[in-house]
Amino acid sequence: MTDTILVLNAGSSSLKFAVYARNMGATAAVLRGKIAGIGNNPVFSARDSAGEPVVRDFPPMGSSTQIDILIPMLIDWVQTNQIGITITAAGHRVVHGRRHHTGPALVTDALMVELMALVPLAPLHQPHNLAAIRCIAASMPDLPQVACFDTSFHRTQNRLAQLFALPRAMADEGVLRYGFHGLSYDYIAGTLPAHLGDKADGRVIACHLGNGASICGMHDRKSVATSMGFTALDGLMMGTRCGALDPGVVLYLLDQGMTPQDITKLLYEESGLLGVSGISNDMALLEASTAPNAQEAIELFCYRAASQLAALVPALGGLDAIIFTAGIGEKSARVRKGICDHLNWLGVDLNAVANDSHATHINAPHSTIDVLIVPTDEELVIAQATLTLTEPRRG
Repeated sequence: MTDTILVLNAGSSSLKFAVYARNMGATAAVLRGKIAGIGNNPVFSARDSAGEPVVRDFPPMGSSTQIDILIPMLIDWVQTNQIGITITAAGHRVVHGRRHHTGPALVTDALMVELMALVPLAPLHQPHNLAAIRCIAASMPDLPQVACFDTSFHRTQNRLAQLFALPRAMADEGVLRYGFHGLSYDYIAGTLPAHLGDKADGRVIACHLGNGASICGMHDRKSVATSMGFTALDGLMMGTRCGALDPGVVLYLLDQGMTPQDITKLLYEESGLLGVSGISNDMALLEASTAPNAQEAIELFCYRAASQLAALVPALGGLDAIIFTAGIGEKSARVRKGICDHLNWLGVDLNAVANDSHATHINAPHSTIDVLIVPTDEELVIAQATLTLTEPRRG
C-alpha cells in the first residue's frame, strides 16, 4: 500500500484535488483532477502522473450534489479504485490566515473558529475552503489536516507595505494589506534559480493572472509588495472582481440606496472582465469575440495590470525580471503582449515568436528585463507543507 497525501482546493462551484505519494517526498502528483459544476450537474475528470485520463468511473452524481456529499465520494473513489493508495493526511488551500499565520498550520478546533471569523474578508473562497476541511473531518475524524494560507507568503513585507493611511488603531486591530495568491508565489519563488540563475534573488515581479489576479514584487525570493490588500478584491482587474476602486464609489452606491449585500455582489461577482465586456469573464472567449466591449475589456485588463506592475517597481528599487503565471498568464500571448507594450519605457521588449509559442523565456535578446512564462503548482506547495507537518505526528 502507498501512503498518500490528499490535496484539496475547494471553490464555490469546483473542487480541485491531487494525490501525492509520501515515499516520493510529495514531489509529483500521482493523480490529479477536478469536479466542476458543483450544484449544477457536476462533472468529474482526473489524470494520472503521465497526464493520461483516468478511465475508472467516478460514482454517479446528481445535478444538485453538493461538496459535503462529493468529498466522501472522492475519498472512497481514491482509496477503492486507485489500487494500493491509502490517504494518510489532507492539505487544503485556505485563502485568508490574517497576520498571525506566517506558514501552514495543523487544523484544530481552535484554528477553525479563528478562520471562520475571517469569512467576511474572503467571502468567495474562505467558506468553501473551510467546508472541505469539515467534510474531511466528518468522513475521517482521525486524519491529520493542514491549512495552507494564501496570505502567509506576504508576511515578509515591511510595515509600510502593509499599512493603510487610516487611524493607527485600525491597523492595530488588523485592518492591513495582507496580499493573496501566496501559494502560487511560493511555488514561483522556488523555481526562480532554475530559470534565472544569478538573477533569482534579484528584483522580480510575478504576475498571477487568472479569474483572480494579482502581482507580487519579490527580492531574495521573498514578498516585498503586492497588489491585493485587505481582501482579495483589491489591485488588478479580474474575471468578475473590479480590482482597485475609489472608496468614494462605494459611498456613492450606498447613498443611491444599494445595500452592502448588493455592493458585495456587484464588486465580487458582476464586475471585472464580465462587467466591462457584458459578455463573459473567460479571457479566451473575449479574445475570440469581435464585440467592441470585449476588446475594451481586454485592453483595460492589460492597462490596469501594467499600471499596477509599474507601481511596484519603487518598492523593489528597480526590476530584473517579470514572470507570467496562472491561466491567463500562461496561455494568453495577447495579454502578455498587451501588458508588456505598456512597459517598453522600463526596457521590456518581447520576442513575438517566443511569446506566441508560449516559450519559457519570451523577452527579446536586447530587452533589459527578462520576461518568462512559468506554470504554477499550488497543489505541490500544499502537499509538501502537509508532508512536513504530518510526518512527525505519524511517527
